[in-house]
Amino acid sequence: MNSPMYHSHGRKLLAMFLMVLWTTAQAIGQSGKAGTIQGSIKNADESPLAGVHITLVDSDKGTVTDKRGFFEIKNLKKGNYLLQISHLSFAPQHIKVTIGEEPLVTLAPITLEQGNKNLDEVVVESTKNEYFINEVSPGLRLNTPIMKTPQNIQVIPSELLESQQSINMMENITRNVSGAQMIEHWGMFARVNMRGFKLPAFRNGMNVSMPWGPLSEDMSMVDRIEFVKGPAGFMMAAGEPGGFYNVVTKKPTEHRLLETSVTTGSFGLFRGTVDAGGTLSANKKLQYRMNVMAQRQGSHRQFEESSRISIVPALTYKVTDQTFVTAEFTYQQADTPIGRAYVFAPVDSGFGSLPRNFSIMGENYPNTDIKETSLFLYASHRFSEQWSINAQYSTTKYDQIGMSLWPVSVADNGDVVRGTNVWDALNNTSLGQLYLSGNFKSGIITHSVLAGIDYNDKSYWADWNQGGAIDTTPFNVFDPEYGNATMPSIDRSEGIKTRGEGNNQGIESTAYYLQDELGFFENQLRLTLAARYTDASVFAYGNKTDDSKITPRVGLSFDALEDLTIYGLYDQSFSPQFGVSASGESFDPEEGIDVEGGIKKNWFNERLKTSLTLYQITKKNLLVADPENVNFSVQLGETQSKGIEFDMQGEITPQLNVVLNYANTNVEISKDTNPENVGVRVAGHARHITNGWFSYNFKAGSSLSGFGISLGYQYQADRASWNWGADNESRLPNYFRLDSGLSWSGGKLGVKVNVNNILNKYLYSGAGYSNYIYWQSEPGTNGRLTLTYKFI
Repeated sequence: MNSPMYHSHGRKLLAMFLMVLWTTAQAIGQSGKAGTIQGSIKNADESPLAGVHITLVDSDKGTVTDKRGFFEIKNLKKGNYLLQISHLSFAPQHIKVTIGEEPLVTLAPITLEQGNKNLDEVVVESTKNEYFINEVSPGLRLNTPIMKTPQNIQVIPSELLESQQSINMMENITRNVSGAQMIEHWGMFARVNMRGFKLPAFRNGMNVSMPWGPLSEDMSMVDRIEFVKGPAGFMMAAGEPGGFYNVVTKKPTEHRLLETSVTTGSFGLFRGTVDAGGTLSANKKLQYRMNVMAQRQGSHRQFEESSRISIVPALTYKVTDQTFVTAEFTYQQADTPIGRAYVFAPVDSGFGSLPRNFSIMGENYPNTDIKETSLFLYASHRFSEQWSINAQYSTTKYDQIGMSLWPVSVADNGDVVRGTNVWDALNNTSLGQLYLSGNFKSGIITHSVLAGIDYNDKSYWADWNQGGAIDTTPFNVFDPEYGNATMPSIDRSEGIKTRGEGNNQGIESTAYYLQDELGFFENQLRLTLAARYTDASVFAYGNKTDDSKITPRVGLSFDALEDLTIYGLYDQSFSPQFGVSASGESFDPEEGIDVEGGIKKNWFNERLKTSLTLYQITKKNLLVADPENVNFSVQLGETQSKGIEFDMQGEITPQLNVVLNYANTNVEISKDTNPENVGVRVAGHARHITNGWFSYNFKAGSSLSGFGISLGYQYQADRASWNWGADNESRLPNYFRLDSGLSWSGGKLGVKVNVNNILNKYLYSGAGYSNYIYWQSEPGTNGRLTLTYKFI
């Protein structure tokens, strides 16, 4: 695929998107405007109140204020309503509201006063449930609540990320989901495995994965992260049977928002963020959001410093009550070393045989500069309460200029001849989605229909061809002497497309899908029937292959009780593959079959959710590292992943929030041209993984009101390295990490202190090859302090 063709496809896709915008904006086929009541609640010192209960008297409708004190009750008919507002230790209020011809009623800010509640009032006393989410983001295209979906979907909300003080996608985000784990830490993008297979990265429902990338998202721009387990081809062009993760960015809001935070911590960390939002027009139709972050930090390893910047502005315009458009621009820049986090040593020395702060390179190793810019457009029009059409378009440019490090040789006495090579890269991505969803009845059967088209156009160029050994005298890892390395000269006089033409790889694909969820017995029993047709053209290193396939999906879910659902799923995946073998041959597409079943249960009036899942995934043509040449891959015949997953998330008591999970995963070769490989374990997973995070917020009105404490652990047992190399026996020691947190919120000011790796364990991930091993260490005991101030 050459550049003119790439731009041609991009123009066609953008034209299609703009046409959809125009047609949806003209479609004013409005059928009955539903009313909405919204407002905000604060206390006497003007601080927003979260967790306030707002209920409609003599109705089952109600809501709870968010952390900014805002609330909204939708889908109300014309008429008179009585709002009951109640919160622990505050005097309750009742407010009369009338919805007339104007469907939106915005109340003046409501102030609650401290006081005792009357004994005869029925009020539920609780704080806001920060961890329980039962709805997915619009990007996943599902109208069905998570509880009733025939699939295991786990959502990590921003409140949980803030409690753990995670600052980017690579910082143990996976601890919140059963069976997910980080595999290696490249310093720029997240390599996440789940159910034993690599996950593609999604952003706002679009597959932004590239051969190496994208740049891992900073949490300042993130509203939530959704982990979807299983192929889910009816929702996405994912293709991976293990699933995918979807990063949902913060969106514009009509409520005024201005919040800033400063973080400092171990190894010279200094970080600042600003989050602002609100309306830009008197009629509140034009809304905005702006997130800005700047950060510098060192490392527990010597000579290692990095910096990051992200700027993410977004606008939403409500054309009508049924039609809106959103535009979001993202700029991320990182200045980071690539490769120097690795430690290389002879096989006999063993993992962890060098100090935790050991560095393979001195100060003269250059950082890599990465810039990522993207534009995201989204349009939605609702024809009626039953039918809507949505369109998305995204274009991304990823630029990288820098170096990577890998040894030329490793001797038994620890002598290493270090090598570096240039790693300049460019990735252009253009993505489009158009889908229609609706509901109707045929007799006593209800139908929830989803139909659409996905388009992907990705091209990646890389220059890896310049470099070589930087040592004339070997560098001994047991007796290091820095300052003797000679960096190679790099010729960048030609553009990256010219230098990287021989390493160019990418994909152009179009997929069509149709799904119908049939509901029986008043939707107590749901049968999902779906199919997806994918047509893809993959090119890599001068080779090009065309592949296409229809992948079906069948799901069944049954509400045994109002709060208990049993489900089963059969799903297929199809994923054309980048790259070539050491002999220059293209790879066959990966194909997978996922069969799973599970039980989902909500507890305490939908304040705590649990799920238990059993699955078996059969995958053909899995890529693994070539033991004869670590720079290339080979394909296995067939692998099988079997496992069990348990997830708990939500509220045990009004003060105690919990995340608890466990996964047992076993991945083996089930068929291969070499019979000796059958039954051999496939690398890239831990047999047992369990994680927990417990947060307790003290009651309002108590002597410790405003304080919260957190405690969490991560444990992995029978851990396999991400790559077997040649020995096929690499094992890593069990992993256990204990973390804690302390928080205080006093109205507009918030303070968080987190201490990680309390037990000061020497923790690492790594792998072995035939004549050497390597690993990356995590820091010992370390801490972070964040001060947050809410101006509004």
